[in-house]
Amino acid sequence: MEQISQIDAKIQDKTASPDILVISRTFLPNQGGIGEYIYNRCLQDPERVIVLASSCSGDKAFDRDQQFPVYRWSNPRFWRSGFVENNIKHILNLVWSFVLAVQLYFRYRYRYIEWGHGYNFLAVLVLSYLLPIRFFIYLHGNDIVHVLRNPLWRILFALTLIRSEGIVCKSSFIKDYLKANFRFNTPTHIINPILRPEKFAVATSVDSLDNLRVRVREAYNIPETSVVILSVGQLEKCKGFDKVIENLTLLLTQGIDVHYILCGQGACELELKSLARRLRVDKRVHFAGYVSDRELAGYYAACDLFAMLTLFDTKSASIEGFDAVYLEAGYFGKPVIASCLGGVIDAIRHEENGILVNPNSGCEIFQAFSRLCKDQQLREKLGRIGKELAKRKTLHRTLYASRVS
Repeated sequence: MEQISQIDAKIQDKTASPDILVISRTFLPNQGGIGEYIYNRCLQDPERVIVLASSCSGDKAFDRDQQFPVYRWSNPRFWRSGFVENNIKHILNLVWSFVLAVQLYFRYRYRYIEWGHGYNFLAVLVLSYLLPIRFFIYLHGNDIVHVLRNPLWRILFALTLIRSEGIVCKSSFIKDYLKANFRFNTPTHIINPILRPEKFAVATSVDSLDNLRVRVREAYNIPETSVVILSVGQLEKCKGFDKVIENLTLLLTQGIDVHYILCGQGACELELKSLARRLRVDKRVHFAGYVSDRELAGYYAACDLFAMLTLFDTKSASIEGFDAVYLEAGYFGKPVIASCLGGVIDAIRHEENGILVNPNSGCEIFQAFSRLCKDQQLREKLGRIGKELAKRKTLHRTLYASRVS
């Protein structure tokens, strides 16, 4: 682990007087919802922020290109991921974020901390007593569920919420879920994720996207006249990918030439492949595996509609906060079929940029797929609105609007 003084000798100060320390255990270039959300937040005020995060592959080259200073703590690599290993990582994240935050305070004399998630919150709680700073805490959904599992953590987390200057929720659902489980009077803000088109690193002209569409379809032997459904995400039970596969057989009986592409990896991949074979649609279900952001644009261009039928499952510590894939689909002008729950309601407006369904209603799901697969004009109409809605943005600096320096 390098000391702050050693790191300072290696980088140039890129901000004149940063006053906000942003701390997150996950940050780009490590891809993920929280890391992307926090990175986009930092891009809004590069002159004010310092970032403290855990290390990851490729971080040194990435950090050098940023407009703000980025500091990292080392993360040990284990051969396997189990209960003991995960707890060791949790403790190290907590300790290093605390120690380095103190060192950075004496380097920058920052006034605020923005804690990027509900994980390892004990560090910022102690820092709020030790240092003359105020802090905001960001909440994404599963981090709240994680806290609720332990009575002691729950008590300490409640104290953290009370002591915070403000709470930032990724969606209105998370705000409601938080208030249903904790009592506090702290100002609570809803700041939805925003889209960063630069992550796709491709031109978005009509000709460019058409070329990408043809290229991806040819790679999977999908005719141009076929309707392509796309899903992007970790292959987990709660994502509802199995429901899409089950509907393919019904759509085919209606004479709809339909294909389904899944981008992502996960524990349910073999189960989903087995389901496709059992329903005899394995030739129409295409598993793309891991797809980088640069390649993902081609898949959005190749599809006709996007689907994500997530389930609310607190037992598996998984709730739908606000997945950025809905914005991505909208950015590429694709209509969305999604579950009417959680933060999805902030992302998808029913009959405007997509269709919301009850994920437990097979009838609703099939009707939605049937409508969009058959009606190209409807797909284009919803896609146009989705493209406009994907441009929405709430600036994080509004958190400080009432605080004059």
